[in-house]
Amino acid sequence: MTAAERQHRWRVGLAFGLVYFFWGSTYLGIRIAVEHVPAPLAMGVRFAVAGPLLLAVCKLQGRRLAVARGDWLRLAAIGLLLLTGGNMVVAWSEQYVASGLAALIVAVVPLWVTLIEAGILKGERLHGRGFLGLALGIGGLLVLLWPELRAPGTLGRRELLGCLTLIAASLSWASGSVLSRRSELKVDAFVAAGWETTVGGVANLAIALALGDQHRAVWTLRGAGAIVYLIIFGSWVGFSAYIWLLNRVPTAKVATYAYVNPVVAVFLGWLVLSESVTGYILAGTVIIIAAVALVNSSKVQSRAAAAPQPRPEEMPAYEPGAD
Repeated sequence: MTAAERQHRWRVGLAFGLVYFFWGSTYLGIRIAVEHVPAPLAMGVRFAVAGPLLLAVCKLQGRRLAVARGDWLRLAAIGLLLLTGGNMVVAWSEQYVASGLAALIVAVVPLWVTLIEAGILKGERLHGRGFLGLALGIGGLLVLLWPELRAPGTLGRRELLGCLTLIAASLSWASGSVLSRRSELKVDAFVAAGWETTVGGVANLAIALALGDQHRAVWTLRGAGAIVYLIIFGSWVGFSAYIWLLNRVPTAKVATYAYVNPVVAVFLGWLVLSESVTGYILAGTVIIIAAVALVNSSKVQSRAAAAPQPRPEEMPAYEPGAD
């Protein structure tokens, strides 16, 4: 192995580590951020800062920021689905649901993507392994929700509402992912992400102002620090590493973040916030990760048989992670 090959392998390993850890840690960051700052305001500030700064970096690098009208409408729709209907709703749910459990419920996004692609849009054919993965995913969700379904009283109902809202958020995220994947955007991936993030931030801030969140927010060093962490390590470092990997590593390998992020989130929630790790969570973790692995492997096989792997310049403008 040459020195250049060793350096490339080291960079790939570092990029995977950044995506695995920082995207897994965003659930902990969100949980801390919404302790005293309402979710729309916290996520509005996060993305309203991250988006324009990402665009500024793109401008300094000489990337073209102008977007055609048709592409702009798609970028706006993707941003709203991912970062308002998806991320902001996740943040709202984490007021009532532990960060690790939230990450596990959101981890079924690849299953919803498959259902939309194969069941609604008739884009990809599912094989036996894919159907088994979907069934396992539903079973894993039931395992995770079982304690809340059985819990009496107001606390149990609030947690159940939070879990059901997380399912809705994951569906919104999946819809945005499918739209991103199917949109033939003539725009640089980082520029697309910058515009999508900006749109999501503006929409979240508008919702926050309409609800009067600015009057209820209690800005503490802990909460503000969590938002800064989400901006830097979730929206910049994690996403940049992800895009870098997409251009240098097969997509199927990059998609392994979907298996690792929930494990990181559960561990950090236990370590930092002393969140309980019950038998239901352990069982649900194993089942959902196995389900996502089955569905992803089935999709990879069907794509490989149907068409060649896309070149880096043909990759989707924004293939989101669970951040």
